[in-house]
Amino acid sequence: MQDKKLHVGIDTTTWANDRGFGRFTRELVTALAARDTGFRYSLVFDRPWDGPLPANLDVVTAATVRSLNESAVGDSSRSLGYLWQMGRAVRNANFDLFFFPAVYSYFPLLARVPCVICYHDTTAERLPHLLFPTKLNHRLWQIKTALARWQTTRAMTVSQSSARDLEVILRIPKSKIDIVSEAADPVFRVIDSRATGEAALARYGIPPDAKVLVYVGGINAHKNILSCLKAMPRIVQDQPRVHLAIVGDTSGKGFWDNLSELKAFIESNPPLSAHVHFTGYVSDPDLVELLNGAAALVFPSLWEGFGLPAVEAMSCGTPVLSSDRGSLPEIIGEGGLYYDPDNVDEIVACVRTFLAQPDLRARLKTAALARAKNFTWDRAAALAEASFLRCHKDVNRK
Repeated sequence: MQDKKLHVGIDTTTWANDRGFGRFTRELVTALAARDTGFRYSLVFDRPWDGPLPANLDVVTAATVRSLNESAVGDSSRSLGYLWQMGRAVRNANFDLFFFPAVYSYFPLLARVPCVICYHDTTAERLPHLLFPTKLNHRLWQIKTALARWQTTRAMTVSQSSARDLEVILRIPKSKIDIVSEAADPVFRVIDSRATGEAALARYGIPPDAKVLVYVGGINAHKNILSCLKAMPRIVQDQPRVHLAIVGDTSGKGFWDNLSELKAFIESNPPLSAHVHFTGYVSDPDLVELLNGAAALVFPSLWEGFGLPAVEAMSCGTPVLSSDRGSLPEIIGEGGLYYDPDNVDEIVACVRTFLAQPDLRARLKTAALARAKNFTWDRAAALAEASFLRCHKDVNRK
């Protein structure tokens, strides 16, 4: 490693976000901080942060009026003043390079600093009608992404599937793309206690003898929860003990959601009201217990760049009944079964096959646990540091 430590600034404006990219930021930074490999890291916040942070990290705080979580939600966006303050904070810090863990929070740097930007997926480019509430929001995203591509020294992503999309859809040269990974927190594990699982079900009004399917993630149209709901009446008719637990923030304070559409469908199909449970946000320890009490995770998403809930479920020995789109087959491997997310008949058949075959369920449980062991945050951090070094070398060669 170089004699002088490479000083890497990291955008941590997503630190408090409970979506996947917020978790990616927290977990990756924690893993980077635990490595003594010749790097110095500074975290850049948009508001003072008084919560716990990994040791041995510097903190830079910009004087913004509103935080990212307050500004870039629903149909609102960050102000020019916000972008200016963040860019100035980075410029004044004189980093050797700067890292954005998510293009979602990108802001122009206003400095000639090499930049690594993580593009988790191209869902916004593939399905803009499902992600943006207005044409203006979509246009602002396009402008931001164009600026980010222009300022990208190296692009980071989290799967082979996303790497192909970066090359084909975003036109980022393959030679500039580095693939890292994600992983489950160690709290996600097998709990050999039936009583624990049953107690977790009871917290959400689910009978202890239920066959539970769990969905974990955003309550957004592109997550395709509606297709699962459309499959449920036929599944319940065949398997009356099946219940669906939908785990995700229902406050409406985050991304543009379709919660009202989901609830309207349930109301129009009255038997579902007793078989579908919205849990709201669930803490990791409670989610671990719920997953241990579940038969499977359902993941009907129309597109994913990685699919962290799948790895978390597999770490609990919970198989995944998954969409065959995007990165999901790549990440889940033999730890699940697959269906076309646009085909409700296939979803019904997949769930019926899974529930009807105890030997299949046992095999998938074993495969899921084995698959989950391939993903660690230390490996992700090592790959990220390799990307930082390539970025530094790319600039020095010019």
